Amino acid sequence: MSGHSKWATTKHKKAVIDARRGKMFAKLIKNVEVAARVGGGDPAGNPTLYDAIQKAKKNSVPNDNIERARRRGAGEEAGGAEYQNITYEGYGPNGVAVLIECLTDNRNRAAGDVRVAMTRNGGNMADPGSVAYLFSRKGVVTLDKDGLSEDDVLTAVLEAGAEEVNDLGESFQVISEPADLVAVRTALQDAGIDYESADAGFEPSVSVPVDLEGARKIMKLVDALEDLDDVQEVYTNIDIPDEVAAQLDDED
Repeated sequence: MSGHSKWATTKHKKAVIDARRGKMFAKLIKNVEVAARVGGGDPAGNPTLYDAIQKAKKNSVPNDNIERARRRGAGEEAGGAEYQNITYEGYGPNGVAVLIECLTDNRNRAAGDVRVAMTRNGGNMADPGSVAYLFSRKGVVTLDKDGLSEDDVLTAVLEAGAEEVNDLGESFQVISEPADLVAVRTALQDAGIDYESADAGFEPSVSVPVDLEGARKIMKLVDALEDLDDVQEVYTNIDIPDEVAAQLDDED
């Protein structure tokens, strides 16, 4: 089990109980609206919208808010904004690569806010393409263990195109090609296995191990970026060794 994966679990757990729940709600609602605009307002025919709605529900976003976002995106209700997907690249402390996915209705504001957060927390912006090559786009399904073994999950998803199952301590992460994400998610449902989230995301191909101080610095940078309204996801290629992850858990 890599420290990077364990940290992802810690981060996920913290996000759910975080005081910034309102910000998280706003980001999840924005995802629903954009998915409906791009692929249509029917979740049955739009897997991206289906997954965005499921993720919002699992994070306790009120159903009324989700439905209004879906209707705005589908053009059934006025008031939707024109959002753009923009990815920024940079390096954090210790030479850790950082990919920042934004969903914004104001490109200049997003770029300015990301730049300020990076420079104030020991990071530097990088030219497009200079960091992205260190990551691969993957389908990622996360599920609570709930008494399941790694073999149970692997058996359910192998024929659907899953590439690997990672043990994150309290949960499993199933990795696939983005095109196989829906098939993997459906295979879990067919096997009666509930999942926490199903998204296309970036997985690092090369990771950078850090000590406790380096881990603290990167977490501070990631927190500052995730705090921005326009930022949807932050990916790094940090590898936190198990003993460092244990020290971080003790600090929480």
